[in-house]
Amino acid sequence: MTNSVSICVIGSGYVGLVAAVCFAEMGHQVMCVDNDEAKVKTLCAGGVPIFEEFLPELLAKHLNRGVRFTTDLSQAIEGSEAVFIAVGTPQGDSGAADLSYVEAVVSQIARAITNYKVIVEKSTVPVYTNEWIRRVLYRHGVDAELFDVISNPEFLREGTAVSDFLHPDRIVVGANSERSAEVLRRIYEPLTGGSYYARAGSLPGACSTERPARLLVTSAQSAEIIKHASNAFLALKISFINAVANLAESVDADIEDIAAGIGMDSRIGPKFLRAGLGYGGSCFPKDVAAFRWVAQQQGVNFELLDEVCRINDTQREVFFNKVRSALWTLRGKRLAALGLAFKCDTDDIRESPAIEVIRKLLEAGSSIRAYDPAAMERAREVLPPSEKMVYAAGLYEAVEGADAVLILTDWKEFANLDLARLNRAVRFPIVIDGRNLYTPQQMQDHGFTYVSVGRPATYNAQQGKPRKLVLS
Repeated sequence: MTNSVSICVIGSGYVGLVAAVCFAEMGHQVMCVDNDEAKVKTLCAGGVPIFEEFLPELLAKHLNRGVRFTTDLSQAIEGSEAVFIAVGTPQGDSGAADLSYVEAVVSQIARAITNYKVIVEKSTVPVYTNEWIRRVLYRHGVDAELFDVISNPEFLREGTAVSDFLHPDRIVVGANSERSAEVLRRIYEPLTGGSYYARAGSLPGACSTERPARLLVTSAQSAEIIKHASNAFLALKISFINAVANLAESVDADIEDIAAGIGMDSRIGPKFLRAGLGYGGSCFPKDVAAFRWVAQQQGVNFELLDEVCRINDTQREVFFNKVRSALWTLRGKRLAALGLAFKCDTDDIRESPAIEVIRKLLEAGSSIRAYDPAAMERAREVLPPSEKMVYAAGLYEAVEGADAVLILTDWKEFANLDLARLNRAVRFPIVIDGRNLYTPQQMQDHGFTYVSVGRPATYNAQQGKPRKLVLS
């Protein structure tokens, strides 16, 4: 393909692997580098170590044609025009992003550069990381004419990352030179020019030849802030609607109606106005903390972010108290936990509200029988199986004989339960829904006591409505 660009992607995690495979799908030649030999071996054999829709199919389509995997960083850099850094930036004790992996990779890149390269930050990093990358390269003796550093943040949602990459809301390129910006324009031209969407077999989605992807070129510093500010704002929307949900519940209003009314305002929109257990995963908690740290370092008072975090942390406690209020005592109770991942369509349990709630229930003396369509293998690593913590082979096995059913993740499978079968399977018909997957009337019609978030609870006629408990 005449417009193909040779690309090196360093890191084969969620961002790096998705980027590498999607660049190949766009028509580029990609070398994906990782220092984990076992992971590279798995990828070379066509194995996919993460749960992500469309990723196995696209990897099978392009493996050893458009995308290859290696542990040899120097060789991969040597044959590439653009080098994308997609390594982890975990949260440190202070809340700042730990950039040690980025620095280590940049030091390796410095030893391999022999001609001009565009070095692209794809990892989520704080503002001025581009400048630090530049300084590290200088310190290792790399001539300024041999590189440019660009920020190209990702805006991928786990579970829909492939679709998000190929059908993006926007592509942000933070470049401080026109020469480097032009390389990124060539890389993304199949999306921004629309040619990808005209191809037979292209992945369908929101973009098309008539509505191609949009590209925004900014300074590197602006692009770095765009990423953190975007995630912080989405986290703010989630915390805001959860705070409103707690108010709505206290006056017997319905947060679903309230969110619908708010979301109809075109200035606000309906997305991320779902009340529930709060946000989790690898991005929002880490990025909000990192953005808050950056503001503090610059002497900017950003207390709003403190409140976003506080509301999110409190939401788990609110749900735990709902369980305790519905069951009176928790010691000895057998609870079915539906969901372990932090959201549907992923096996990621990092910062998962479901895991945190289950931990608290185990500490309170309950026994848990859990089920998740994708995340049980990862959950076993942090919640080892025991007499009190059991992993069920199926959904209805999990609920058999349960004193209450807890819905903790918004999988479609959990939103389409056979409610009559569920009622027959449980010991007591009590559902405590942290994701508002059902309407109170729907659950009442099937004989359940139903407790959700930001809505009045409904009660099974035989059980009656309990007095409000004063929870210590």
